[in-house]
Amino acid sequence: MNKWILNTLKEHRTLLCFIVLMSVFRSSLADWNTVPTGSMKPTILEGDRILVNKMAYDIRVPFTHVSLYKTADPSRGDIIIFDSKASGLKLVKRVVGVPGDTVELKDNVLFVNGEQLSYQQVSATSATEDRTENLSGVEHVVRVNKAGSALSTFQPVTVPADYYLALGDNRDNSSDSRVIGFVPRREIVGRTNSVVMSFNYDNYYIPRSDRFFHTLGDS
Repeated sequence: MNKWILNTLKEHRTLLCFIVLMSVFRSSLADWNTVPTGSMKPTILEGDRILVNKMAYDIRVPFTHVSLYKTADPSRGDIIIFDSKASGLKLVKRVVGVPGDTVELKDNVLFVNGEQLSYQQVSATSATEDRTENLSGVEHVVRVNKAGSALSTFQPVTVPADYYLALGDNRDNSSDSRVIGFVPRREIVGRTNSVVMSFNYDNYYIPRSDRFFHTLGDS
C-alpha cells in the first residue's frame, strides 16, 4: 500500500504541486467570492463573483487569520469581506465607521463625526430609491426603502479600537453591524473593487456579460 501511495504521488506530483500552490494563493493572496444575497444592491448583485484582494490589509499565514504583516487598515468606503463569528457566515459589507468614529443613522441618512453625508437621488421605483452617498470622498450608490424599516435609524455609536462599523448598500435589507455588531479587525480577510463574472440567478443562471470584470462603483 505504501509503495502504491509513493508511486501515485510521484506520478501526479505536478498536479499535486499545482493544487497546493493554488490553495495557498487563494488562501493568502487573492480569491473570488460568490455573492448569494442582495444586501449590497445596487453595487453588487446576487450571482456576482467578486475578486477578493487578501493582501489589502494583511499578509497572513496560509489557511489562518494570523497576520504576519499589516499592509494597511480598512478605510471608510472600502467594501470588505470578513468571516463573521457573530453570524457564522462570510459577509460582504461597506465600511462606514473606523475606530474612533461616531456614527449615526437618521431615516437612512448617515452622520459621521457629526457631519451629515451628502446624497443625491439617481433613480426610484414605487417602493425604493437609489441615491449617491459620498463617504469621505468615496461616492457610491445606496438603496433605501421609501417607507423605511426598523434598520433605518440608530442612535450615535462610537467605534471602538480594532473594530469597524459596516453596512450593506441595500440599507433596509442587510444584516450588518446593526444586527451583528461591530466587525473585529481580525475577522476581515480582504477588500474587493471588482466583479470577475456574474450569473443571473433569476434567469437560468445566464451570464451577465456586462458585469464581467466590472469595477465596483462604475455605472
